[in-house]
Amino acid sequence: MIRKLLIRDLTLRDGQQSAFATRMSQAQIDRVLPYYKDAGFYAMEVWGGAVPDSVMRYLGENPWDRLEIIKEKIGNSSKLSALSRGRNLFGYNPYPDEIIEGFCRNSIRSGIDIMRIFDALNDVDNVKSTIRYVKKFGGKADCAICYTIDPHHSPVERIKAALHGRPLHKPVFTNEYFLNKALQLESLGADMITLKDMSGLIPPARTAELVRLFKKSLKVPVDFHTHCTPGYGLASVVSAIINGVDIVDTNIWNFAGGPAAPAVELVYIFCKKLGIELDLDMDAIAKINKELLTIRKELSAFDTAKKFPRPFNPVEDSFPAEIDRFFNDAIEAARKDKEDDLLLYCRAIEEYFDFPEPNELVKKAQIPGGMYTNMVAQLKQLGQIDLLEKAMSLIPQVRMDAGLPPLVTPTSQIIGAQAVSCALDELKGRPMYSNPSNQFIALVKGEYGKTPIPVDPAFRLKITGVQNEVPYDGSHYVMQENPVLEDLDVLLAENEKEILLLELFPTVARTFLTKWKEQKARSNV
Repeated sequence: MIRKLLIRDLTLRDGQQSAFATRMSQAQIDRVLPYYKDAGFYAMEVWGGAVPDSVMRYLGENPWDRLEIIKEKIGNSSKLSALSRGRNLFGYNPYPDEIIEGFCRNSIRSGIDIMRIFDALNDVDNVKSTIRYVKKFGGKADCAICYTIDPHHSPVERIKAALHGRPLHKPVFTNEYFLNKALQLESLGADMITLKDMSGLIPPARTAELVRLFKKSLKVPVDFHTHCTPGYGLASVVSAIINGVDIVDTNIWNFAGGPAAPAVELVYIFCKKLGIELDLDMDAIAKINKELLTIRKELSAFDTAKKFPRPFNPVEDSFPAEIDRFFNDAIEAARKDKEDDLLLYCRAIEEYFDFPEPNELVKKAQIPGGMYTNMVAQLKQLGQIDLLEKAMSLIPQVRMDAGLPPLVTPTSQIIGAQAVSCALDELKGRPMYSNPSNQFIALVKGEYGKTPIPVDPAFRLKITGVQNEVPYDGSHYVMQENPVLEDLDVLLAENEKEILLLELFPTVARTFLTKWKEQKARSNV
C-alpha cells in the first residue's frame, strides 16, 4: 500500500508572518488564490496568529473579510486553518468562555475548518474551552504541543549551584512530558496532534524520537511543524517523514527557509525518492510561486532574509548529480538516525538552492529568533546594546524563577523583556526584578495558567505581593466600551464580529473600525 503524506501550506499566514511581518495585502493574496484552488494542499493556514491584528493595524483591512474572501475562492478544495493561542485566542491576554465561544463560532462560520490550538505554557486547562467550542460548531481541533527545551547551564553554573546548595533542576521537557501532554489533549477530543516547534530548535534526532513515540501511542494523526532559523528545519522534517508523521507544514519556495518553514518543493523531491504520494499539483504550485516572487519583491521593505532562493521548479528543472546524491544520502542518514550526516546533507542542499544560512546566534543561544531580535531592539532603543550578552545570560534564571515557561509567544517576549530589565538593574546597582513588567507579574501570579514547574511562593510574594497562585478569573472580565460614533450616529462595533475584534485588539480595532466606518460613510454619499 502506497503511503500518503498530507501537506499543510503555511505561506499565507505563518510564512508571510515569519518572513514579511504579516504585510501581505488582500489584493496580493487574491492574485494567488486561483492557483491555490488547484494545488491540492490538505490544508492552508490563512488566519489567526498575527493576521487579525496586523491586517487592521498596518493594512486597514477587515480580518473577517480576509477569511471569508479566501473561503469563497478556495471552497472545499483545501481545508482552511487558523492558529489560536487557546484562552488567549488571537490576542495576548486570557479571555472568558463567552468570548472564546463567540470567536470559535464566527471563525468556523466564516470559513475555518481546522483550528490549531496551543497554549504558551502547555497548560492543557487553557485549551479545553477552545477544543469544546471548535468541535461544537463543526470544526476540527488540531491541538498543538509547544516544543521547548530546558535551559542550558554551563559547567561553571553547575558548579556554583552545587557549591551554594542549590543543585540545578532535573530536565522537565523530556519525551515523556510531551507524550503526556499529547495523550491529555487526545482524551479531550483532539482530532489531530501537532508537535509545534515555533523556534526551529528541535534537531532531527529528537524529532525522530518524538514522532515515533507519538505514532506508537496516539490514535489521531500527527502533524509536524518547525522553522529553519537555526538550520534544523529541513533535516527535522525529513526525519519526521521517515519516522511516519502524517502531516507536515511547509511553505512555497519563495516564502520558505530562513525564519520560515522548509520548502514544499524540497519535501516533494524527498517524497518522490521515498515513494510517498503527496497528491499535490506541482504545476499549480509553480504558478503560485511565480506570483509569490513578484509579491516578495513588493514586500522588500519587510523582508527579513533579504536572500532569494535560486529559481527552481521540481517538475521542469534538474540539478547536478552531486546534489541528487545529497538527497539520497540524507534519506539514508535519517533512516540510520545519523543526525550529523543528515544535517550536513540537508544544509548542502539548502546551500545549493541559496536558502538563507542558519542563524548561529539563535542556535547557540537556544532561544527563538523573534525573542532574540526583540531583545536586541529593546536594548538598542535604550542605548544599551552592550548589555545584550548579560541579558542573554540571565534568561535561564529569569525563566526558572517564572516557572520555566516554554519560550513561545507571548512568554518568550515576557521573559526576554524581563531579562533585559534585570540586566539594567544590575548595571545600575539595583537588585534583580526592581522593575518587573505587568506581564511578568501576571505570569508569576498565575494568570496565564500553570507553569511547567511551580513558582517559588517566596518569589511570587516578592514580585506580585501574593504568596499563593492566583489563576485567571473570567468572572472579573469587563467588556470594552462600545461608544456611538457621533458624527456617523452608529455604534463603533455594530455586530458580533466587530465586537470580538474590539475585545481582542481594543486600541487597534478602535482605530480601524472608526476609519473604516468613516470611509464607508463617505463612499455612500
